[in-house]
Amino acid sequence: MTKQLDYLFIDEAGQVSTPNLVAMSRSAKNLVLMGDQMQLGQPSQGTHPAESGLSVLDYLLHETPTIPADMGVFLDMTYRMHSNVNTVVSQLIYESKLQSHLDNDKRILELAESTAKQNTDLQTLEAYLNLDAGIVFVPVEHEGNTQASDEEVTTIKQLAKSLLGRTFHTGATKDSGEAVTRPITWEDILFVAPYNHQVSKLKTALGKQAKVGSVDKFQGQESPVVFLSMCASDANESPRGIDFLFDKNRINVAISRAQTLAIVVANPNLGNTSVNSVEQLKKVNLFNAMRLYR
Repeated sequence: MTKQLDYLFIDEAGQVSTPNLVAMSRSAKNLVLMGDQMQLGQPSQGTHPAESGLSVLDYLLHETPTIPADMGVFLDMTYRMHSNVNTVVSQLIYESKLQSHLDNDKRILELAESTAKQNTDLQTLEAYLNLDAGIVFVPVEHEGNTQASDEEVTTIKQLAKSLLGRTFHTGATKDSGEAVTRPITWEDILFVAPYNHQVSKLKTALGKQAKVGSVDKFQGQESPVVFLSMCASDANESPRGIDFLFDKNRINVAISRAQTLAIVVANPNLGNTSVNSVEQLKKVNLFNAMRLYR
């Protein structure tokens, strides 16, 4: 394939290692790289000297979340996220440069009356979902959990049941101009967790009809509603620690799957954790900042 092509287009360049790109580059006069280095990078199990283990986008852009105009083209419009979701993602991840298409705001949930009768705790829980679009933080206190939380599973199950059947405005219109609506079903909800142990607990509690998986499984997908279960009681005691649990790219992928509503379920004390570096401080700050939006 050496010098056989005029152009070679490389999709998901954020998951292509730099050495592999060098090898592929011999086939073409011009390379066009497409991707987002602020999402999950390439899986790596080995140790690589210097920067040879980086994806090509990480190698070229390093910590820059959006590509400079003299290096390429930043696609600054999302056709997925409602502006209430995108505003948070844009400000915290993409230097406030990512815009939401106007049509995205037509995809909303109708507000619903509480289904909890004479159950104050459940009424309080359902009150968190009393909005048509955005990011919601639902606090669930627990201790001693590292890779899974039964408390969060119970809360998520209750919240999911209260969402099922709620009227969803799809953003589409009929020939008559009337908005297309339908009830929320299991197909409209993604359940995401950082650890496989929590994924297994959610699958058991929610049943086969629920779409449950890790962040890695759902990259590239979208859904009207997304649940993110953080599941750890203390970030420092969780497997792989702060650097994994509060990883900016993983949180970005999880939240940005949501077209309309992203629900973060976590221990409210999770963000009160000690750090060992400025980079870890930034990650904790990202998580805490996400809690302030609604």
